[in-house]
Amino acid sequence: MGYEINRFQGDVDEELLCPICSGVLEEPLQAPQCEHAFCSACIHEWLTRQQTCPVDRNSITPNQLQPVPRILRNLLSRLYIACDNASFGCTAIVKLDLLQSHLQECDHNPKKPIHCEQGCGLIIPKDEVKEHNCVRELRGLVQQQQGKINDLQTDVAELKLQQNETKREVQLLKEYMRAMRVSNPRIRELQSEMENDDVLRWVASLQPARVNRWGGMISTPDAVLQAVIKRALIESGCPSHIVNDLMENAHERRWPTGLSTLETRQLNRRQYENYVTKRIPGKQAVVVMACENQHVAEDMIMEPGLVMIFAHGVE
Repeated sequence: MGYEINRFQGDVDEELLCPICSGVLEEPLQAPQCEHAFCSACIHEWLTRQQTCPVDRNSITPNQLQPVPRILRNLLSRLYIACDNASFGCTAIVKLDLLQSHLQECDHNPKKPIHCEQGCGLIIPKDEVKEHNCVRELRGLVQQQQGKINDLQTDVAELKLQQNETKREVQLLKEYMRAMRVSNPRIRELQSEMENDDVLRWVASLQPARVNRWGGMISTPDAVLQAVIKRALIESGCPSHIVNDLMENAHERRWPTGLSTLETRQLNRRQYENYVTKRIPGKQAVVVMACENQHVAEDMIMEPGLVMIFAHGVE
């Protein structure tokens, strides 16, 4: 609906009036052919009943409506209008294009949001201050939050139920696949091929590493350090079926004979440069995978690979 004409100072040109509501055009749109202009709300409401121009009855659809020319928008913006809150005591007369910004700051706006000064600090409309009760409003907020918490708890319970059901189904599937592998050698072969492909993809995704201080190797990492490295392996995408084996091979007690003691490591130190090493992301540690180190001596590598942790010296 348009602006009431009696709110404006001076005369308003008839070209600036909406033919439907007879008010001054508000958010005007025009018909595509005849170019008659209407308030946006007025013409959209009109077209819900009949899709014709209210002035000359030419056919119009909502999608055909267009913005009015700039000259018409400029004429409207130059009009001076009384504030919407004149009945509440505001005497401001502003340009039409500045009306909305004025209304946001108008001290006479009964719906202007203000902070409650009675203690709760809530933001409330100005005209609701007299009826505002801090205790009642805060109690209502608490009840709303409690309702949200109850909903979240219900959602969490449902998610846990779904998760447990999914775990059960996965376990059943694993047991079924295990039974199938036992009874069908070809399935065992396919499973092995898939696992090998997973390992190769993971190894290829790791960045090459260069160890410049082999003497910094930690051959007997404690449980805490091993847990940190295991977490890093998992986060890097290491296939689950080799994670535990790799971590077992992080301690010298599981290393091959060429690395199993300090003496043998010192004797074979020159052979370290032959290793193809990959960096465990974010850690002073590398993996030496058997699939990439088939060129080294058998007593220097083992399946599926070795984890070597260093105090320093990994680039």
